[in-house]
Amino acid sequence: MKHIEWKNHCLYLLDQRLLPNEVKIIACKTVEDVCEMIRTLAVRGAPAIGIAGAYGMVIAAEAWNPTLGNFRKFMEEAEKAIAATRPTAVNLFWALEQMRSVWQGNGGTYDPQSLLDKAKEIEEDDISRCKVLSAYGATLIPDHAHILTHCNAGALATGGYGTALGIIRRGHEQGKVSMVYADETRPLLQGARLTAYELMEDHIPVTLITDNMAAYLMGQGKIDLVITGADRIAANGDAANKIGTYGLAVLAQYHKIPFYITAPLSTFDLTTATGKDIIIEERNGDEVRSLGGIFTAPREVPVVNPAFDVTPHELITAIITEKGIIHGDYQKGIAEMLG
Repeated sequence: MKHIEWKNHCLYLLDQRLLPNEVKIIACKTVEDVCEMIRTLAVRGAPAIGIAGAYGMVIAAEAWNPTLGNFRKFMEEAEKAIAATRPTAVNLFWALEQMRSVWQGNGGTYDPQSLLDKAKEIEEDDISRCKVLSAYGATLIPDHAHILTHCNAGALATGGYGTALGIIRRGHEQGKVSMVYADETRPLLQGARLTAYELMEDHIPVTLITDNMAAYLMGQGKIDLVITGADRIAANGDAANKIGTYGLAVLAQYHKIPFYITAPLSTFDLTTATGKDIIIEERNGDEVRSLGGIFTAPREVPVVNPAFDVTPHELITAIITEKGIIHGDYQKGIAEMLG
């Protein structure tokens, strides 16, 4: 089952809001359709958002005709709309920049096929990157490993292979993974709904825990390492990921457990000096007040609902990329890899 597919001038996306109870593919025929899917987390995960955004620009190009005005201005407006959907995941802006280089490189002329070729390239490139970084990451997994992961950084969050779950998948193929503990990941349960689903589909041993059980398991000696993905990594190695990741890093350091972040280089942002410069998306408070559409808190209670937090680089044991593993001086290592 492909969760992102371009077919017959239309982008088909798996609605991840409904998993694991319902598998539904939604056809996106307009830029507005794509924006809505990204904004509402029907498609989510930094690389997957970037890929969806790239195909959104193809939809824009194919929708243009001379009655809609200047082609360049039309494309700029479409890019602006897609970019406004979610502010934290840098892969979206990276992919839009890649697409912009195509239609601007054409002198602003109408050539949707070249944009489609680039979008497909971005999708296929992400799968290749994830497979390579997974091979690097698997070398860090000890035998008989018990791994904790947070949120979903699997096939559903990428072009189709995964970052953190890609590493776990590769380690499992090598016979090194005894158990994966998946945090449920409040408030939208991406770990419970998506990570547990993916691991079970791949026949990888998985146990679901609530977010507040991680410290207990670490204290019991049941966690050997933590691996998570990232949505944006600053020039100094500070990493933004799903809310709750920072807390796991603190717990891992206290219990002397390796804490690994993994992401393709498209997730790195050299224009962002430190994690303090990363814009954190604040989402609707009803995501916290309710669960599955049923309110579990007073409807009027004030809520703080940041979608991400930032893990300081000092708490990260290593960052795993498709060009290798960065240890120690992250500022220098990241600059060299992206240089």
